[in-house]
Amino acid sequence: MIVDSNLIHIDALMAFTAGIVVYFIGAKLTRSVGFLREYNIPEPVSGGFLVAILTLLVFWVSGRQVVFDLAARDALLIYFFTIVGLNARLSDLARGGRPFLILLCLTIVLVVLQNVVGTAVALLGGLPPQAGILLGSASFIGGHGTAIAWGPTIAERFGVAGAAELGTAVATLGLISASMLGGPVAKFLIERNRLEPATEGAGVFIVPEDAGPAQKTFDHVDVMRTLLAVHLAIFIGLAVHDLIEAAGLKMPLFVPCLLAGILLTNTVPFVFKNVGWPSRTPATAMVSDFSLSVFLAMSLMSMQLWTLAGSAFVLIATLVAQVAIVGAFIFLVFFRLMGRDYFAAVLSAGFAGFTLGATPTAIANMGAVTKRYGPSPLAFIVLPLVSAFFVDIINAVVIQAFLTL
Repeated sequence: MIVDSNLIHIDALMAFTAGIVVYFIGAKLTRSVGFLREYNIPEPVSGGFLVAILTLLVFWVSGRQVVFDLAARDALLIYFFTIVGLNARLSDLARGGRPFLILLCLTIVLVVLQNVVGTAVALLGGLPPQAGILLGSASFIGGHGTAIAWGPTIAERFGVAGAAELGTAVATLGLISASMLGGPVAKFLIERNRLEPATEGAGVFIVPEDAGPAQKTFDHVDVMRTLLAVHLAIFIGLAVHDLIEAAGLKMPLFVPCLLAGILLTNTVPFVFKNVGWPSRTPATAMVSDFSLSVFLAMSLMSMQLWTLAGSAFVLIATLVAQVAIVGAFIFLVFFRLMGRDYFAAVLSAGFAGFTLGATPTAIANMGAVTKRYGPSPLAFIVLPLVSAFFVDIINAVVIQAFLTL
């Protein structure tokens, strides 16, 4: 840890350790606070947000920014998405064809709606209309990375001072709202419509709260087998990623790792029938839970809330408008078109998570819901295929179209 007059820098090992501690803080909060437990708020969210508030107080009192080295967090993201791939079977992908296409089309519609709303708020706030993409899909569906990528362009071409900072602030608010909205949405839909999970082909994606001994019993060999499969998929993903970059294309590293996991899990068990391939096993679910929980805890605890101080009206108006649009869209359109069943309710929690925040937030939302109400394996297959792969392409095309118009 390095401390000077302006900065408190937390190194990678300490940040990783802090992420684990933050998860336990969140778990204690969730058990103790009825609202958090009742509305399925993920443990890393409650703990991470609390620490983010504490770092804000440190900034106000001392004037020092608390900055975390997030190298370990980025590695956990790769682990998590690789396991998503290892759990994906072609039979599920075929069964998810229709839901996948519906989800993809509805995502395109919402990307457009978010930019329409963002443009309207920008005009109300006295900003150029092009700034609306930073109040829309660039920061919400795109998240921090897309907001930072488009910020300099908006600043240079359209004279929006502090565009990158504005986009980052909006993305931060989006991450918070995504974490808080998904659980209550799913709870309302499930309990109002008296929905129950289908048990056929459930598998083990997320270890449920009431898991019996058979679902929790595994040993170090099972964990080692899971880690070996994960690393093998990551090596393949890294090689493919290098080829993609050499071709002049850009793609997040976790995408080829996810696809490598899908490839391996649908070939290795059939070629080597006695290998004991770790797909949908308790050990795999444990490694996935750990990776996602610590990743999300580190993401929330590292939010720099002091960056939200400027442009208060624009930020509040944007958040209220976008949350209202997403909520109305889920209740009036999304849930109905996805089938009005338990799968649609779980997917609604995930849809709120990635359209306002990020894919890991969506998975955490769905994980919190399925831990309480029961499994929905298809949701964990269909959503990442859209949110982790196609959405970046869709978002880039729509953003460019808005800037051109």
